[in-house]
Amino acid sequence: MSDRLFSNLFLSVGAMKAGTTWLYAVLAQHPALHFAMEKEIHYFYHRYVNPNQLSEKYRLKEAKNRYLFRFDPEKANIDAIRGNLHWVAAYLSRPVDDYWYRNLFHMRDHQSYACDFSNLHAQLPMAAWPQISKKCNRLRVLYTMRDPVQRLWSHTKFHLQLTCQLDRLETWGPAEFGEFVRRRHIWVNAEYGQVLRNLKGGLSPEMYKVMFYETLHQDQRGTLREIEKFLDLPACDYPQALLEQRFTESVKHKMPDFFPDLVRDDVMRVCDEVSAEGFQIPDCWIANLGVEAQSPAQA
Repeated sequence: MSDRLFSNLFLSVGAMKAGTTWLYAVLAQHPALHFAMEKEIHYFYHRYVNPNQLSEKYRLKEAKNRYLFRFDPEKANIDAIRGNLHWVAAYLSRPVDDYWYRNLFHMRDHQSYACDFSNLHAQLPMAAWPQISKKCNRLRVLYTMRDPVQRLWSHTKFHLQLTCQLDRLETWGPAEFGEFVRRRHIWVNAEYGQVLRNLKGGLSPEMYKVMFYETLHQDQRGTLREIEKFLDLPACDYPQALLEQRFTESVKHKMPDFFPDLVRDDVMRVCDEVSAEGFQIPDCWIANLGVEAQSPAQA
């Protein structure tokens, strides 16, 4: 087979606050995986959902804040910085199209896959997935889910921390928290059933893998080996110190007792949808709602 436009592409599309940054940091150690400078490029979201995602203003802001001034001239390697500047030049080029996206991986050498970890890609419509896969020699998509209540709480804390509004954790009541978690950019990440249906309808079974955040951290090395097998890659001996790290953690703050009740009905609906797709819901997902977990056969 001659090389298609994207060659071998590995996409992680896990829900926000469901372990994708940890996976990115760990899997970046694998010699067969190549990551661009940016963990979350968001190209396919730009292409199929929001054409303003990668506007010139957005890319200029990202380049200024994240790439151009983050090295120490006293310690930096000049060849590495030169390579980074080449990448930034490609990132700022026009037009933003399939060739633009491919060129962001121009420094890929012997690695088996170009890798892109963007949670926004979970929002792609079903019709987008066949269009992406036909441009790849091999496409592999990993989707991770987390207890919906815990994910919503973590996402809420993280967003308020990021926007310097942590005081609201102390002052908000049920009405304010209820309104906030229903905002689209928060809630859409909890619609696991829709994502599963889109992946199932748009990709063949060998192209995607579904995992639970809870399983990931119960057996880190075993789960990482599952991902390597999914990608048909040899095992990598990841440093234990790296496995024990946590990334992009939100501030420590106890979840209010009323918070689970705010989302009870929708959490149960999401759990039913995940079960309907044949996946065993972790007991902890709905334990704090006072409902016993069901197997797919019982659901």
